[in-house]
Amino acid sequence: MTSPDLPAELKAALDGKLRGFSRSDAAGRAASISKTYRGGGNSGAIRSEADALAYALARMPATYAAVTASLNALIEIRPDFVPNSLLDIGAGPGTATWAATEAFPSLRDFTLLDANDALRALALDLVSDSFRLRDLSYERGEARAALAKADAADLVMASYMIGEISDTEQRALAELMWAKTHDTLLVVEPGTPAGYARIIALREHLIALGAHVAAPCPHDGRCPLQTPDWCHFTQRLQRSRAHKQVKGTELPFEDEKFAYVALTRELVETRPSRVLAQPAVTKVEIAAKLCTPEGLVLTKVPRRAKADYAAARRWRWGDAVN
Repeated sequence: MTSPDLPAELKAALDGKLRGFSRSDAAGRAASISKTYRGGGNSGAIRSEADALAYALARMPATYAAVTASLNALIEIRPDFVPNSLLDIGAGPGTATWAATEAFPSLRDFTLLDANDALRALALDLVSDSFRLRDLSYERGEARAALAKADAADLVMASYMIGEISDTEQRALAELMWAKTHDTLLVVEPGTPAGYARIIALREHLIALGAHVAAPCPHDGRCPLQTPDWCHFTQRLQRSRAHKQVKGTELPFEDEKFAYVALTRELVETRPSRVLAQPAVTKVEIAAKLCTPEGLVLTKVPRRAKADYAAARRWRWGDAVN
């Protein structure tokens, strides 16, 4: 499994950019940008190199961790997937591309798309000394327009970006992303009810167009969860000193909640059940909420079933289990 922490090469590139950069200024900029996003805004709030760097410092570690967790789940289900080309839509500072590069040594062709000049400039700075990424192609343009001109790729990714566009635009973009997908499409969103709703809408629409779910769902049917419940996962990551300063906290770790779906052209024959929440462990039994090929199940493993109980004790939220 790929580590959820930023790779050493990326950390070094970020550290180089941070020399002489005021942490207090970064904290203020990051707070302002976050407020804009929470209010329904988009990356238009990021206008300068300092804005882009503050955003990357505040959000890149958590986004990287969520995308990496999603890719790990995909690889667990499809260990034979060896993509050669990547298309990263709404790439920002290149976070998802870095995660995919760590997850898939087979990748050789990288195309990134984004409309934000400041984030694009930062992304190109961060890969300038990277052996694998320094020759990537980063096209500037609004998502649909830029995507329409792009070549199809084995792996297409969109992380934390579809929430920035209208519902109508999301539907059209989903179709276009799928049209540009040779093999697998991965979409990652914040682990909120709204983020989950966007994932489910895209999932249902593309299944109707012939897509199959590889992860997290063990089936292509409707999501069995009912409001107010929603499907999301969490990934813990360690905070660097600079990350803590920008976040204004002393807590050494962060738990990033996210929702995702990986869709493939070919049906995945074996899809294990998925743990949808942290199991409750008692001296009597382990109770776990599972999404199974047959639907939602609350399974209870009694302590007297020693082998099964020992196996269930290792279950964690988000795990694929038999």
